[in-house]
Amino acid sequence: MTLSLGYFDIAITLLFILVIANFFRINRSSFHTLIPLEWPLIGMLPTIIVNINHFHDLLVEVHAIVGPTFLFKSLLLSNMSILSSVDPMDMHYIMSKNMQNFPKAPLFSKMFDFLGKAIFNCDGEEWKVQRRVIQALLKNNRFNRFLEKTSERTIEKGLIPVLDNTANNGLVLDLQDMFIRLTFDTSCKIVTGYEPCTLSLELPEIPFSKALDEAEEAVFLRHAMPETIWKLMKWMNIGSEKTLKHAWVILDVEIGKLISIKREQLAKETYDPTKVNGSEQKEEGIDFLTSYLYANEQMYASLKIDDNFLRDTILNTMLAIRDTTTSSLTWFIWLVIIYPETLNKIREELNSVLPSLESENPYIFKSENVNKLTYLHACVSESLRLYPPIPFQLRVPEKPDKLPSGVCVDRDDKILMSIYAMARMKSIWGQDCSEFKPERWISEKGGIKHEPSYKYPVFNDGPRNCLGKEMAFTQTKMVAATIIHNYNLEMVEGHVVEKNCSIILYMKHGLKVKVFKRWT
Repeated sequence: MTLSLGYFDIAITLLFILVIANFFRINRSSFHTLIPLEWPLIGMLPTIIVNINHFHDLLVEVHAIVGPTFLFKSLLLSNMSILSSVDPMDMHYIMSKNMQNFPKAPLFSKMFDFLGKAIFNCDGEEWKVQRRVIQALLKNNRFNRFLEKTSERTIEKGLIPVLDNTANNGLVLDLQDMFIRLTFDTSCKIVTGYEPCTLSLELPEIPFSKALDEAEEAVFLRHAMPETIWKLMKWMNIGSEKTLKHAWVILDVEIGKLISIKREQLAKETYDPTKVNGSEQKEEGIDFLTSYLYANEQMYASLKIDDNFLRDTILNTMLAIRDTTTSSLTWFIWLVIIYPETLNKIREELNSVLPSLESENPYIFKSENVNKLTYLHACVSESLRLYPPIPFQLRVPEKPDKLPSGVCVDRDDKILMSIYAMARMKSIWGQDCSEFKPERWISEKGGIKHEPSYKYPVFNDGPRNCLGKEMAFTQTKMVAATIIHNYNLEMVEGHVVEKNCSIILYMKHGLKVKVFKRWT
């Protein structure tokens, strides 16, 4: 899988910017200065556009020089100026302490319109009800057993055969693509009950995943241009907005199929709605979609559970599971490859929880194994710090306010909080902030060190903190431990590891490796 934003994608809609730039005889090399230059009429937009594929690193460079806040000014009269902040107290104030003045829905429902009206795009009582429902499902013991069995089965029937086939035949494998397939299969099963088996030797095309990637890139471009511009693109059906429209149709079709499959399946079975969450429920567990279709009226009273709601909920949930876990696994395995000392320490710890020296190989690590491992957890935490799956948060104040950093914001001001850049600020993480250092997560007593969520907002901060945090950690550790214990991985010579530019932090060119079995 290749994720990239070319200049061609935005040339159609930003042509007039280049014309203005030529009028002022702006040399293109001047756009690459560390501090964006502000030009008449066009503001700092040329620098943003030229650096769009390196925007995360641009934020790091800017804040390392100017401090915790910086105002990106855009087109005159566009109302698109963005305040970039890497101040942890600003993060805490916006996401938690005064979150009522920084609602998510008004901005997100426009920018992320393809996600519909599910939990990511709503606020207030509607958000609270949806969150309570999902929280209840995640806490259900039967669902958690179902999740564990699904993850183990996907590793055994999907991951291991693909890795063995790659090793046996001397092939090159894109680990990022493999993780996308693994998390897609897992998320599809636990959300809809359907197992697509995309992680197989045939490596079939996944229309859903491709469409979701395209939609996410298009939404990222919306962040880089004035609302009037991308809305004009949408009306004209050109550029990235045309791509988003096409992707949206595919997502609707694919999710519609999943809902139809579930309805047909349930119509043939004899479910008792009053016992869905009781002892007579199927042994393997219950998925999200079945839970909603056989909803308890008291719990779901304020929700209108029709096909539109189901579509939006499926898409939101699968995006949360697929994208975040794929990103965390990809960057973590890459770091382990390039830090062999860390790899050896992880293997020593894995050996300590193996049931016996005669354990069968390949050995598949289960949740009860990996949740005992302090160093592995520290390594995953450090990887997530440096490469957060969701690299930034965006908010707009409902009324004028003053942030803890001292900056005053108005109703038209967008506030960008870069989680990626925060990890690379010496003022927050010390002089070694840019280093991969798992030891920073281990306390003097040998346990996991806790950091406040506003300093480490990988799983968000405040009331909207990620409900699936433990699930994500467990799945990441299960997959990573199984790979690290059973295989040696070697980067393909000449392969370039580079960040993409999207709302999810993927690798632009994937992660190409050669695979070797450790055991014969």
